[in-house]
Amino acid sequence: MSIELATSAKPHTHGAGEVPPKTKSQLLRSFEPADFPALTGREEDWRFTPIKRLAGLDSEGTAPAVKAAQYAIRSLPEGVSAEAVGKDDERLGSILTPFDRPSAVAWANSEKALLVAVAPEAAVAEPVWIDVTGGGLDGATWAHTYLEVGHHADVTVIVRHTGQARLGDNVEISVGDGAHLRLVVVAEWDRESTHVEHQKARLGKDAKLDHIAVTLGGDLVRQYLSIDYAGRGGSVDALGLYFADAGQHLEQRQLVDHSVPDCRSNVNYRGALQGATAHTVWVGDVLIQDKATGTDTYEINRNLVLSDGARADSVPNLEIETGEIVGAGHASTTGRFDEEHLFYLQSRGIPEPEARRLVVKGFFNEILQKVPDEALREELTELVVARLDAGA
Repeated sequence: MSIELATSAKPHTHGAGEVPPKTKSQLLRSFEPADFPALTGREEDWRFTPIKRLAGLDSEGTAPAVKAAQYAIRSLPEGVSAEAVGKDDERLGSILTPFDRPSAVAWANSEKALLVAVAPEAAVAEPVWIDVTGGGLDGATWAHTYLEVGHHADVTVIVRHTGQARLGDNVEISVGDGAHLRLVVVAEWDRESTHVEHQKARLGKDAKLDHIAVTLGGDLVRQYLSIDYAGRGGSVDALGLYFADAGQHLEQRQLVDHSVPDCRSNVNYRGALQGATAHTVWVGDVLIQDKATGTDTYEINRNLVLSDGARADSVPNLEIETGEIVGAGHASTTGRFDEEHLFYLQSRGIPEPEARRLVVKGFFNEILQKVPDEALREELTELVVARLDAGA
């Protein structure tokens, strides 16, 4: 099943701007790009990002590419439906209101959205695969996706990005009461591609989201995941793996907004870098509002620097407004390849290239083992090893 989502160069507004409280990432929210000043790179949320490499995805008047990105669904298991819907669909914009300029530009320029819906109480045995193929590098394209998981449903969704693209998109994720969504997002773009994405998830009562982000390809990839809770008992595990090569800029940001009692979140991202000017950014924001008693949260980021000239920026942030919580913490580490591990393996007869592979595979293993599809898990492991061997 293939669905083409048209794009438009004319801004399309929806709703009015508003000023939500308490978190730096939400000082302004609006569907209108003009409400956001042009980016300079001096803003706190953009100081790590090379603005000149955004390829027009932050520009309100950027014309779309001749060929839009293609969204193809390999199969639709029983209980799952997919269709292209107009921007007048009342669900669109009900979860995500842009809080930065590229997200607002993507909203304004996308005319349709891909809506994937899982019926309430459906137990979907097979993963739902969404293949996103880039439309080329001739211009910017925009897209919008809405994932709706009905109450007490259980489903795995895999979104894989390949090809060449200048893509800005928004993704809204609704996880109903008691539902369980396992969402794997793979950015495996060709080397010249640019992708700026905002994903926002909202969890109902006792809902569970397992979110895994794997970022390997592209020239500049900036992915922002924000999460909020609509009922007690919501649970999020947000895991990530990224591997930057020479010249790549891979940026991961999360905002987990605990606004209701008795919810949990766990954020665990791991990255590797090799080659001159390889650059990764991880920024994790967790907000525990004063009414979110009983919260249990932890976030950690680990980075493995494999060569000189690579740079990893890691910024964990935790804001707590109530002391009545189960627990809260954060950690960040960035370090070079452990020569003692290599020596230990080599002293037992393992050649150095194989020893390096074992150390890197072990570093990423905790994340890779959470990928719910065995074939994809094995393929991603091979891609990580191939990336390591190419830079050796």
